[in-house]
Amino acid sequence: MASSILRLADINRSAIESLLARYGLSLALVPEDHAIPGSFWGDDEAGIIGHTVYARGDTPVHSILHEAGHLIVLPPEQRAEVHTDATDSIEEEDAVCYLQIVLGDALPGVGRKRIMSDMDAWGYSFRLGSARAWFEQDAENARAWLIERGLLPEPV
Repeated sequence: MASSILRLADINRSAIESLLARYGLSLALVPEDHAIPGSFWGDDEAGIIGHTVYARGDTPVHSILHEAGHLIVLPPEQRAEVHTDATDSIEEEDAVCYLQIVLGDALPGVGRKRIMSDMDAWGYSFRLGSARAWFEQDAENARAWLIERGLLPEPV
């Protein structure tokens, strides 16, 4: 993964904590020399267990938003059951990718363009070739899925 990807240590942690709190979630900071609990990908990638997103200072911001997105799209009563792997639903995964992009705008100094760029650098693959092309031209189903459930924070 590219070292230019925006990391938790690069932003105001309280902003991401406040964002997660709006959805009834919390951020647990993991010491730099420890494995991240609930991380599907391992290494520096965020993890989820119940209502908590786990991250280290070197965790990519887009990863935190993605994993938080998995918890946000679940009804609160189902979140307690989540440990590491949130879904095998393609529709839900697409909705989470869309939501993580939108949530980037809620973080000062981050924004959706940076999240999309970091998603591309990390290796997300979209049939139109980039996260931005997918978001702008091919994400109608993901947007509709989120709107149906009342999960878009504002018109996008």
